[in-house]
Amino acid sequence: MTSGQRDSALCHFPPMGVYETLFKFLDATGKYMGTEGTHPWAQGFPLTTPLPGGPDIPTRIDFTHQDLKYPQATGGQELLVALRDYYRHFYGANLTTDNIAIFAGGRPAIYATLAFLKPEMRVLVEETEYTPYWDALRLLSKSPTLIPSNPENAFRPGIEDYEMAGPGLVLKSNPSNPTGVTWTGERLRSLVALCSQPGWAGLIDEAYEFFHEPEPDSALRYVEDIDRTNLFVVSAATKGLQAPGLRVGWIAASKANIELFRNFSSIAMGGVARPSQICVAGMLELERVAQARRAVGTYYGGQRKRYEAALADLGFELFTGDGGFYHWARLPGGLTADAFNERLFAHQAAILPGPLCDMLRRGPSSPLSPFIRFSFGPLKADSFETDVAILAACVR
Repeated sequence: MTSGQRDSALCHFPPMGVYETLFKFLDATGKYMGTEGTHPWAQGFPLTTPLPGGPDIPTRIDFTHQDLKYPQATGGQELLVALRDYYRHFYGANLTTDNIAIFAGGRPAIYATLAFLKPEMRVLVEETEYTPYWDALRLLSKSPTLIPSNPENAFRPGIEDYEMAGPGLVLKSNPSNPTGVTWTGERLRSLVALCSQPGWAGLIDEAYEFFHEPEPDSALRYVEDIDRTNLFVVSAATKGLQAPGLRVGWIAASKANIELFRNFSSIAMGGVARPSQICVAGMLELERVAQARRAVGTYYGGQRKRYEAALADLGFELFTGDGGFYHWARLPGGLTADAFNERLFAHQAAILPGPLCDMLRRGPSSPLSPFIRFSFGPLKADSFETDVAILAACVR
């Protein structure tokens, strides 16, 4: 505390795991990761420029003075309709606009769901998962039941692991962040069926939906009547639509649960900026979004394969699935992720250390200490040779 400064009236809490790495990088290099000349392998953002074969990315938003008024707590009708039509067209989902709530990004939607969860409802979460899940659960004083996801099962738990641990609310990223392991087809159908049973619920985070090969899938494809479930399917414009700066996310759920989220918006969020909603609605136009889905899958599928081969050649042990834009790998030679980052900082680069994806936060003793999440999300195709050269210099 600075001399003369009063103690804060607020409880202290640390930054979310990714930002912990960003701040360490800033301290070591004097630069914010993602700025010119840095190698942002720790960050989970996509390119915001057009991809080969993809649609144009909007750089202007047209709106009127009416759109500068307070936004509706329910979400703008044009975005609600666009989302309804998107899920109906690509997945045959039986949704109405009353089954959708709009949030200022995906994380607020996830946090709100967990905050309103009844005290008796347990949270089931995989041992290795998306870093903010741990922060949200800790801030909300919820102790989760862990589903084994570790080197012993190759970070691939099955439906039987959930059945043995339940009932409760399944909290799951799909495709997984950080591993890229993705449940599709009958596996995803079985998860939806489990979470639809009495006493069960499911929060399926589909932020990386577009990034699965050979094609995207959604839990909403397998939901018969969402109004008879406690399923919450979360997504956002952040990844597949390549628009993280718009801060628009959404939840599809039962009408009864959506009413609660709209009440929450009226109290704690005040709605979401109308210009951002207008922009995202345009990006979801069916012909355009079909083109985006193809381009994202093709470009990032190619990047996944390129970096997979390079990392394997350098001795990394890969556990990556077929979704997302990360590689999940064990470092060679007993090297820890934190020590690897110290080497990378000298080259203006960084990865996300595995222990920050540990839902037990076991620190240096974590079985994830030698694991890294390497992000190729922000990387242009022509950075590959430079990236591999830096990795090679720091791993040996």
